[in-house]
Amino acid sequence: MRTFSATPADLDKKWLLIDAEGLVVGRLATLIAFRLRGKHKPTFTPHMDCGDYIVVVNADKVVFTGKKYEDKIYYRHTGYPGGIKQRTPRQILEGKHPERVLLKAVERMLPGGPLSRQQMSNLKVYAGSDHPHEAQNPATLDVASLNTKNTRRQ
Repeated sequence: MRTFSATPADLDKKWLLIDAEGLVVGRLATLIAFRLRGKHKPTFTPHMDCGDYIVVVNADKVVFTGKKYEDKIYYRHTGYPGGIKQRTPRQILEGKHPERVLLKAVERMLPGGPLSRQQMSNLKVYAGSDHPHEAQNPATLDVASLNTKNTRRQ
């Protein structure tokens, strides 16, 4: 028996549409990262971009569990001495680019390197319900029905 290694001719990429309204950020990000890498396919090859294209709409309506919406802190550094900056998810979601919460969550779940940067280019995240990828006929993936914990219980 030989180990299967996918070639570019073996790749079959699909387009998926996910509505993120009311979904928990971390659970959604793990599912997206899993599908971006292609680990859900039997032909998964670690050194190839064999994942799907994913379009996420309503990224501004994602939710956090517990007190993370107020208490979680995202840090970044400007590169200058004393240049550490911090923001909460509330500040980002109510700001100019609310889709960055989900983008950063997915990006930090992928291994670093050129391949994950290429895989991140297969992820399209939009704050509203409109997206310019209708021509690709993306199949809808209902994340809320996969597990009851994917949505926040009130």
